[in-house]
Amino acid sequence: QVQLVESGGGLVQAGDSLRLSCAASGRTFSTGAMGWFRQAPGKEREFVTTQSWSGTSYADSVKGRFTISRDVVKNTVYLQMNNLKPEDTAVYYCAGTELTLRDYSHSDSYDYWGQGTQVTVSS
Repeated sequence: QVQLVESGGGLVQAGDSLRLSCAASGRTFSTGAMGWFRQAPGKEREFVTTQSWSGTSYADSVKGRFTISRDVVKNTVYLQMNNLKPEDTAVYYCAGTELTLRDYSHSDSYDYWGQGTQVTVSS
């Protein structure tokens, strides 16, 4: 059984930092990708970042502030978020796929999802 379990969300002030973790079990996703998406109230789920066999990419809104990384031994992916802004407030989801040759900025490209973790940034 494949599971993705996020942790690390919380309530912070603008300018603060948070690190989210996503622990995977049942798959390593070494041939595909792991990514982060987020969904704010009343909005569609949007791409944040992904790390795949072909490289790393970020949404323009988080470029320079967020960093994705992976610990292969722990089978965990991290999202370091710096200089947080109120508009970063959302539920953050971890996602994974073992398939290649996909557009990993699209949520439809992922087969497995975590339950989400809330990030709230106050102004």
